[in-house]
Amino acid sequence: MADPFSILNVLGPYREPHEPALSYDYSIQRPSWPTAHAVRIKVSLAAELDYLKTTVLGLSGGTPGQQLRINQLLTKRIADRKLQIANEEGMFSQRLDVKIDPFTGPFAHLFARLETWMQENKAALREEVRQAVGL
Repeated sequence: MADPFSILNVLGPYREPHEPALSYDYSIQRPSWPTAHAVRIKVSLAAELDYLKTTVLGLSGGTPGQQLRINQLLTKRIADRKLQIANEEGMFSQRLDVKIDPFTGPFAHLFARLETWMQENKAALREEVRQAVGL
């Protein structure tokens, strides 16, 4: 069951040291909490970003600047969706600072939900990329 929450702030993307991932830091507030807490969402470059970019959307080419903008746009969308999935799974229902790793390894069972979202939003994501960078 998903509990309501508000996103107060989002920072990132940050390059994760020692692993091929980007991360976003969310400041989350629930109505019953006196103060907000942090949720760090990691997006795997190979398993999540490249899968969306090449397999689902079929994007290729572009200048280095266009590729950077595409990566920023898509990792943010992936992180936003992973936050929703994590909320539905009750992964940050307690008032603790939480880290959500890539949906591989121990979290691989959640990748199917992320992939379903990717397929359902394929056209909207392509249009967003087209408007942002012209590809």
